[in-house]
Amino acid sequence: MLKSNKLEVVIETPKGSRNKYAFDPKRKIFELKKVLPAGMSFPYDFGFVPSTRGGDGDPIDVLVLMDEPAFPGCVLNCRPIGVIEGEQISDGRTQRNDRVVAVQEDNHSYAAIAHIDDLGKPFVRELGQFFTNYHELWGDTFTVLGVRGPHDAHKCIDDGRKSARKRKRR
Repeated sequence: MLKSNKLEVVIETPKGSRNKYAFDPKRKIFELKKVLPAGMSFPYDFGFVPSTRGGDGDPIDVLVLMDEPAFPGCVLNCRPIGVIEGEQISDGRTQRNDRVVAVQEDNHSYAAIAHIDDLGKPFVRELGQFFTNYHELWGDTFTVLGVRGPHDAHKCIDDGRKSARKRKRR
């Protein structure tokens, strides 16, 4: 488990951006990966938890709810409120690709949100639909398997840290 509720998240793509950025750890730079079509943008800041590894082999993804957009490379202190468990099919390969949902600790709009259920079912359904539509644009499939609360978000992050440590030892 996390030792506290705080979680450091590195933002790759800010809220409202049509550009999908990704951090390249070997080159230590952010690069433009994709451009969303007109009318589609990231609904919230999107980033990752450093020193973790998810089912897709990348760091654990985090969607951050906050008042104003951040910028690529910005480190935010957040508290996880849940996880959207997902399965992704790319190039015929099926893999887990869960997305932690977190609240930036100093924001005002989401300060009272403690559990992903506090956002309401329509809001959470829209988050899942964004990921489904996003993957569909690139010929992939994303299926929401379930939505879980903070306890499962912490477990996802802890498992991601263990996976990253195992990979480093190889």
